[in-house]
Amino acid sequence: MLKRLFPLVLRSRRQTLHVCRQCSNGVLREPNSDIRKNILQIDEEVAKLLKLKAKLSDNESATPQKFTLKTPKGTRDYNPDQMSLRLSVLNKVIEVFKKHGADTIDTPVFELKEVLTGKYGEDSKLIYDLKDQGGEILSMRYDLTVPLARYIAMNKVSSIKRYHIAKVYRRDNPAMTKGRYREFYQCDFDIAGTYDPMLPDAECVKVVSEILSSLNIGDFVVKLNHRKLLDGMFEACDVPQDKFRTICSAVDKLDKVSWADVKKEMIDEKGLDEKSADKIGEYVRLSGGEELVEKLLNDEKLKNVKSAVQGLEDMKLLLKYCNIFGIKNQVRFDLSLARGLDYYTGVIYEAVLLGDEKDRKKGEETIGSVAGGGRYDNLVGMFDTKGKQVPCVGVSIGVERVFAILESKNAASKTKIRSSEIQVYVASAHKGLQEKRLELLSKLWDGGIKAEHSYKSNPKLLVQLQYCEEQQIPFALVLGDSELERGIVKFRDVLTRKEQELPIDNLVEAIKWNLSNKGY
Repeated sequence: MLKRLFPLVLRSRRQTLHVCRQCSNGVLREPNSDIRKNILQIDEEVAKLLKLKAKLSDNESATPQKFTLKTPKGTRDYNPDQMSLRLSVLNKVIEVFKKHGADTIDTPVFELKEVLTGKYGEDSKLIYDLKDQGGEILSMRYDLTVPLARYIAMNKVSSIKRYHIAKVYRRDNPAMTKGRYREFYQCDFDIAGTYDPMLPDAECVKVVSEILSSLNIGDFVVKLNHRKLLDGMFEACDVPQDKFRTICSAVDKLDKVSWADVKKEMIDEKGLDEKSADKIGEYVRLSGGEELVEKLLNDEKLKNVKSAVQGLEDMKLLLKYCNIFGIKNQVRFDLSLARGLDYYTGVIYEAVLLGDEKDRKKGEETIGSVAGGGRYDNLVGMFDTKGKQVPCVGVSIGVERVFAILESKNAASKTKIRSSEIQVYVASAHKGLQEKRLELLSKLWDGGIKAEHSYKSNPKLLVQLQYCEEQQIPFALVLGDSELERGIVKFRDVLTRKEQELPIDNLVEAIKWNLSNKGY
């Protein structure tokens, strides 16, 4: 029975049974009857336990698991009314982009991790990393700018004016009511290519101005600054060059916290000398226009720093072009603007609502910037095998924050959003007309008219007209036997309840004329 000699220990309640044991003379001794009986009992109990385990596993798989049904942190669903608002905003944004001659592209929602690494400074910690997928280490895209640079380098593009509207992902602390999410849309407009100074840069500022003006979200200002000026300012303030980027990240927080807090971070966390921090404080609290540029060009510390002078000359030209574009009152030269992303090399800008600035000064929570961007001349070269540079400048519209503002306004004013674009509802006045409804409905669809009807064979007319009012459908086509015998139908204005008779023979043309006449 036993082919190998080894001690097998079986525990059955309080006793240990030795199944077999080698005798001193080397002869195997068969287990006695009591041992065999205990072994059989143990086998039976094990079989029962295995059967019970299988039964419990089947019950667990058949029973639904209880969990909290919600969207992941920093994400949300959008109902039809909210989607209607979003689409109306995006359409206005796209209209401006196209007006300026931009083409659109698309890129993958995730990139190789090495594409994104080292491009965002301290914000790199906010990148979502994915698990190893077949040997490729991937990350979710953080913005649309780095993927554009990769696209330009990979496809050997020397110039392009492009817009891109897509979702990006950041492992940030969300503030849902303020339009800050972990998954959100960006609307980017970028001009890539070698051109004369500040011409593309000024057009990007103009694009921001046109979009924010069209969205009717309140008065705003586009803050302008220059990375070369910031670096020159740090040099003039005796900041070690290896600390430029970390100090820049600290300055970038001035739109959220006080100068005292920023100074404390510079000294305690970044290791900057207090004297240098105080010098920086003298500059970053300055803002103005062309007069401030002239003042800084004559500044004793800055005028001897080459990069500072270059930045100020660019700012002088940019403000001149903004004046020509008629947006002088919507821009402000602001030395506190830093934008912490590492890839910026020249002009930087950020749009904020004026009401938001007042709230921040009062210590109240704010929406934050509604647009931002700048020049990044070296980013494409990081991906090109030969290091070929393609200068770029662009702007991103913070549409999620725009949505939050507009949703809040609509909620406060109790504005009803029309989520459907239906122009005509085909209704029947009594029973037996469902086939005629379908016939006329098909005719309207084929004629390019947005129409629908009830999915009940014999709906009540009052119910149909109430549906039109609830869904804000402007017109109803009412079918009745007596009218159909005369070759006409009634065309009802849902709002005014006025009716007119239209001939069935040229129904589509007659409806289109009425829609055009009413602005639909």
